[in-house]
Amino acid sequence: MGGEEILIGEQPRRSLAAPLIFFIVVAFQFVSRYLHELNKGSKSATEIQLRAEIKQLLKEASTLSQPSTFAQAAKLRRLAAAKEKELVNYKEVHDKEMKLSSDSYPKVLFISKVFTYFVLICWFWKTPVAEIPQQLVQPFGRFLSWRAGGLLNNNVMVGIIPWLILSTRVSKFACRLIKY
Repeated sequence: MGGEEILIGEQPRRSLAAPLIFFIVVAFQFVSRYLHELNKGSKSATEIQLRAEIKQLLKEASTLSQPSTFAQAAKLRRLAAAKEKELVNYKEVHDKEMKLSSDSYPKVLFISKVFTYFVLICWFWKTPVAEIPQQLVQPFGRFLSWRAGGLLNNNVMVGIIPWLILSTRVSKFACRLIKY
């Protein structure tokens, strides 16, 4: 049922299992990467504003280097230290909120990925997912045909587990190349 060729007239029709499985793996990888970037967190407007105020206060305090303006400079430094404490408290609260709100998404993604891979492995267990000419995969033909039947008409029959491994590696590489 899964990756078998169907003869229509005299022309064999190729299975779409390999590209479909590849696109499923790529989709999981991109969603995983997106959730990872989301969990890293971005700086909020309040955090940016506090950082700018701290920088401005320290800049003003550094310009007041005369003995007559020492008290004013010390006051500005104390204000900057208070703002830094406020920033640290804000970041702690904000990070806890982000962790609580987005902690379940990676777990759900992982469970759905494991379930999908399990279903794919069960469906294509002894069925070839793709055929690749033997010349293209000369040293790796035995590995790629694991649990898929070996050679047929000088084509290596690719099994589901090697295809999932290969698709995962390629999709991770593609995610690193594509910055979104």
